Amino acid sequence: MAVIAHDPSRPTQTHGEVTRDVLATITSKPTKGYYILLGTMAFLTAVLLGTVTMLLKEGLGLAGYAPPIMWSVYITTFVFWVGIGHAGTLISAILFLFRSPWRTAVYRATEAMTVFAVMTAALFPIIHIGRQWIFYWLIPYPNARYLWPNFKSPLLWDVFAISTYLTVSSTFLMVGLVPDIAAVRDHVSGWRKKLYGALSLGWTGADSQWRHYSRAYLYLAALATPLVLSVHSVVSWDFAVSIVPGWHGTIFAPYFVAGAIYSGIGMVLTLMIPLRKVLKVEHMITDYHFDNLSKLTLFTGTILFYAYGMEYFVAWYSGSTFEQTTFWRRAFGPAWWAGWAMIICNAFVSQLLWFKKIRTNLTSLFIISIFINLGMWFERYVIVTSSLANDYVPYAWGQINPTWADWLVLLGSFGWFGLWFTLFYKNFPIVAIQEIKEMIPMPRRKASSHGGAH
Repeated sequence: MAVIAHDPSRPTQTHGEVTRDVLATITSKPTKGYYILLGTMAFLTAVLLGTVTMLLKEGLGLAGYAPPIMWSVYITTFVFWVGIGHAGTLISAILFLFRSPWRTAVYRATEAMTVFAVMTAALFPIIHIGRQWIFYWLIPYPNARYLWPNFKSPLLWDVFAISTYLTVSSTFLMVGLVPDIAAVRDHVSGWRKKLYGALSLGWTGADSQWRHYSRAYLYLAALATPLVLSVHSVVSWDFAVSIVPGWHGTIFAPYFVAGAIYSGIGMVLTLMIPLRKVLKVEHMITDYHFDNLSKLTLFTGTILFYAYGMEYFVAWYSGSTFEQTTFWRRAFGPAWWAGWAMIICNAFVSQLLWFKKIRTNLTSLFIISIFINLGMWFERYVIVTSSLANDYVPYAWGQINPTWADWLVLLGSFGWFGLWFTLFYKNFPIVAIQEIKEMIPMPRRKASSHGGAH
């Protein structure tokens, strides 16, 4: 009788082992470390809610708002979190259309990261308005007060861009989860079976279901692809269509898109490097995946390097005193430390990834990813504050003085994001079971013991 070929050197090699290993991340009892992490994220979320409550009670004066900088840390953090989401859509949608094989092991985590990052970003316009009970005025609905009269404003496009991005990203994540949730449903019991049964939407794995699922996933990927370019382009135009020195540049759209993907991949590395070890899925998320993520980081980091150089060159070549002064003060003004943190973390640190030894050394990659996260937050901070601080009238120049409320809201946003992500990875398959199975070669039969080949 013929037997299925078996290679003991490969820990995950059959379809059944893939299901077993991924389901173990959900069905195993949470460890003490998981509860500590969850408690920390819940505490930071409580800090965020408490600080927002204080802002609601005392007013936005607690946030350090002072002319000429009336929105600093909050818009910086808003743009930062919107950018984080871009890597998820790039990896899950664009690389899917190109049939890139290395995306399969990491795309589920990046999709979840995208949804939670956009949810976090959406908090900041609401926090900023001060009177949160009328947050619905942000929505450009028809009204007698002629709110949102300027449909040519990119601020209005922002509302549609972010809401569309959140809707498509959430749908993309949920559709992709359906077959894997059905696999979880078939291996649990009690109330969990009922819960996962409801979320699996009656999935049985029939041929007709797979046919419709594959078609729907392809259409969603095609729909999500232009969003990668459009959303952060619109966010960049919030700045670029103004005449503020340092903002009025045609390079902003590609510059912001490259930066968004760069920051998103940085966050993917920060999350996935420890998570693969905690969940014991090192044999699924391997050096091969991190090597490819590193190359993507190097590519987008090099684009940023070029963009930074072009910004300074154009400011010098323009002959505009205001542009030249703004960029001079970014490097040598009172906030020089932020300007150099941006350049070093984003333009220079990523160049280390030219070396394969660094690309495949996970400790080095994790440290680099932390620098990327810091650098990309400082990039938005520098763009916002340095231009507003040095407007056309030197008499009105000023400096930002962030307060405890600014820093606690920033810290709390990481708790809010981390809380959702921590709950997700323990309750849903963080690795796509079905797509990993598609990458495994079909089992072959060995020659029979009688010497005849079948």
